[in-house]
This record gives sequence, C-alpha cells and structure tokens, in this order.
Amino acid sequence: MTDRLAELSAAGVAVWLDDLSRARITSGGLDALRREQHVVGVTTNPTIFAKALSEAADYDAQLRELKAAGADVEAVIRAFTTDDVRNACDIMRPAYDASGGVDGRVSIEVDPRLAFDTEKTIAEAEELWRLVDRENLFIKIPATLPGLAAISEVLGKGISVNVTLIFSLERYDAVMAAFLSGLELARANGHDLSKIGSVASFFVSRFDSEVDKRLDKIGTDEAKALRGKAAIANAQLAYQHYEQLFSTVQWDELAAAGAHPQRPLWASTSTKNPDYRDVMYVEQLVAPGTVNTMPEPTIHAYADHGETTPNIAQASYAQAQVVMDSLAALGIDYDDVVAVLEREGVEKFEASWVELLATVKAQLEAV
Repeated sequence: MTDRLAELSAAGVAVWLDDLSRARITSGGLDALRREQHVVGVTTNPTIFAKALSEAADYDAQLRELKAAGADVEAVIRAFTTDDVRNACDIMRPAYDASGGVDGRVSIEVDPRLAFDTEKTIAEAEELWRLVDRENLFIKIPATLPGLAAISEVLGKGISVNVTLIFSLERYDAVMAAFLSGLELARANGHDLSKIGSVASFFVSRFDSEVDKRLDKIGTDEAKALRGKAAIANAQLAYQHYEQLFSTVQWDELAAAGAHPQRPLWASTSTKNPDYRDVMYVEQLVAPGTVNTMPEPTIHAYADHGETTPNIAQASYAQAQVVMDSLAALGIDYDDVVAVLEREGVEKFEASWVELLATVKAQLEAV
C-alpha cells in the first residue's frame, strides 16, 4: 500500500498538524500521528484553543485548582494553553531531535489584540517562551507592519518564531528581511544560531476565497476560468522569492554560522470550496524545505488519495505569473485583496480570543 505522506515528506514537505487539544495529548492521538502519519510539528491559533476549551471537560480539574488559587480569566487561559503546548512539545521532541532541531516544533500565538503593538508583542513573546520553557517551541507573531520589528527583536533574543498571517509577496519579502535582521542581532548578542528556528506562514486558501468572490462579481467566462487558481499561484511565487533570498551572500554567511533557513509554511490549506479537490493546496505546493500544516481531515485525505509531484511549485513559476497577470488585467486589485485578508485575519483571531475569554469566564463562574 502506498504511503502517500511518506512520499510527501520525501519530497521535502514537512507534515504538521494544524490543531491541538488536551484530548489529543492525553489520549495518545497526537503521538500516534507522529509515529504513524509522519506528522512532525503542530500549529495552534486562538480559534483552535477557543474550540478546544469550549467542547471538552478535559480542563475541569485544572480549572477548579486555578479558581481555588484565585486565578483570573487571563491567568486560566495562559495556564491552559501553555500547559497544552508544553506537553505537545514533549510529544514532538523525538521529531525535533531526529531533524537536528528543524522539525518537532509546536507553535503558540501571542495575544492577537497586540498585533499592532510592537513592544507589547515582544514582552508577550518573552513571557510565553519563559512559561513553556521548551527549546522546540515557536512563538507566533503576526506579520503586521508593527509585527515586523517585533519579529527581529524576538529572534535577536534567541527565541524561535513562527511568523503568521502572511498574504502578500511584498510582506513576505519584508518578513524574510526581518528574519535575517533578527539572526544578525542574535549573533551579535552571542546566541547559538543553530538553536533558533523560524517559519513564515503564508496563508493559501483564504486568498482564493477573497479572489473568487471578486471573480464571481465580474462574471465573465474569462473570470470564471480563473476561479481557484489565485492562491496556488500566489504561494508558488512566494516560494520563488524564498529561493532568491536564501541564495544571497548575506544568507550564506549566516548559514556558515549555523543558521537554519526560515522555511515557508503553507497555512490555511484545507479546501474551503467543496467544488475544489480537497488536497489541491498540498499537491500544488510541493517543494523542498517547506512545511504544510493541515487539519487532521486533510492529512487523512492526502494519505488516502494525495498525489506527490516533486518540485511542482518550482516548475510552475511562469504559469503562476500568467495567472497573477490575468487577474490584474481583469481589474483584481492585488494590494486591496491582501489588505482585506490581513485585516480580516487579525479580526478573526481577535474574535476567537474574545470567545475564549467568554468561555473561560463562564466556566470559572460555574465552578
């Protein structure tokens, strides 16, 4: 029987799970995914935690202890999330060791309400790094303009970073520049560059969701023919930018000092439109040195019928550019699309955080 996830991994794509809950940890389910499904990392976000805390009784005993100790809502959330991430880091530690610190990473996000506050983001990142206290942790920082400076500063402190909510090629270039600046700062501060990891989470399916709405409004046959093509083209061109930047002299010098490259991480890769192939955002973005973080149903779908074509992303640059040029010719404003997506991305995570606060507040009151 074909091991399709093994083929994907062999093509250079690290398979990560985009989900976490206490039940996954205590049941052994997360460890089973690592051992049996080639899962070598975990990403979380406020939406994932809001769902986990609202649906399970796994947190009840800890909730009672925290309430007895006088913890407020924020302290309870901090304890729940950092405990889960710490335990997930321990489960993923074999993948971390086997990959020389490249994989086996687990991400936890700074409070999304701080997305436009550089200094508070830095402080929160340091606090989360201290609380979780695992070297295979990633601190997620959004790629807002204020977030860019925070990314460099946090990396400069020797803290590994997952940069999230990247939608545009221009912002991706800025993220990679912030990564290099952060490594230069870390080296100046005396940190071991080989211990610092980073990924850049480039969001995929949401791009199609927004562009397809605009194509449907145009309504011509030419517009309809471009539905479902924008997101993959955008991500493929992002990989081209990655290849260009990580072949520079500046990077070569950092690599010689022990640094690992900041890998592109394809995020939001479950297919939102049921008319599209359910693994298209995995199949079309196969490229060496990348990460694809997926919800468990997408992992199982790929294991069942995913087709791996090595280096397909690199072979598609010219075609991807044609797609983007065709969208522009139809009047699709790329800059407006990515601005809307960034604003909505931050707002969605803020809304999830508010939902998380309300859920825990109600649970505290009910104890």
